Amino acid sequence: MGWDGGVTRLWAGAERITAAGSGAALCVSASRDQATLALVRQSFREQPEIWFGAPGQWRAVTDGNRGLQPKWGQTESLHWKSDDFEIQGWLLAPRTLEPGRRHPLIVLVHGGPSSAFTPRWLGADSLTATLSRRGYFILMPNPRGSFGRGERFTRANVKDLGYGDLRDILRGIDEVARTRPVDEQRLGITGFSYGGYMTMWAVTQTGRFRAAAAGAGVSNWQSNYGQNGIDQWMIPFFGATAYDDPATYARSSPITFIKQAKTPTLILVGERDVECPVPQSQEFYHAMKTLGVATQMVVYPGEGHMISRPDHRRDMVERTVGWFDRYLGPEQGR
Repeated sequence: MGWDGGVTRLWAGAERITAAGSGAALCVSASRDQATLALVRQSFREQPEIWFGAPGQWRAVTDGNRGLQPKWGQTESLHWKSDDFEIQGWLLAPRTLEPGRRHPLIVLVHGGPSSAFTPRWLGADSLTATLSRRGYFILMPNPRGSFGRGERFTRANVKDLGYGDLRDILRGIDEVARTRPVDEQRLGITGFSYGGYMTMWAVTQTGRFRAAAAGAGVSNWQSNYGQNGIDQWMIPFFGATAYDDPATYARSSPITFIKQAKTPTLILVGERDVECPVPQSQEFYHAMKTLGVATQMVVYPGEGHMISRPDHRRDMVERTVGWFDRYLGPEQGR
């Protein structure tokens, strides 16, 4: 943005820029006179460092991460059609690709739903990097409801949570399977927060996934309206409260379709989560156990919506990878 009210392109590229402490993608810190910017730049291949300078003339002022090397495979941006939308997503390849071998694929669904995957340094012990080393492809889609494609696209899941976004994801899988060495008999899905909801939703809507891991999910939008501490965010998406239009809430609730679920599902949640409270995971777990579907549930003591303790985060990665290894069976030690 130009300071005179016009628009000037300062940057374009497959990377993520953030302001220190903001937590949001694509933002910068400006000096008082707005003549200089400070930001953190990173990508799937470029280590995060601080850059500084006049708009469009940034230079790196730190090099503390220069020695880090990616411990995961190559990443590329893919595009595919779904209904009348073009959907974008990131595909992370296994660290080792062998000719003639087909690999399992894990779909990682972002939270939000109003958010987006952007390129960032993954970290060697992250779930995505670990799965890549163990021989998995990872698809990180930005389905309808995500940021980055205009207001119509971001609002396209209003009163339709789960439906159009799942179609977008499934068509992304079709595109990857058509063009990459993916074993369609070994598909998994995972995510946290809205991604946890989408994981619960997906296993009640399709039998394509052989394993799933739902983190801080929502199984019943009606009961969640009265349980969570941020209920007002739900009204713009559902058009009314759960008391005024319960049918719309039920229509998008995984629990409504729970008898269709057959996919082994790992469930993870923080004990003090007020955004996606424990009872939402408990309800889904209880139903899966009652129906005889393979499931496990882990509640992390003292944790809120975001799991923060290093030992708990390691446990989440190890459990999730172990769950997928158990049901999808990739080669080990990659």
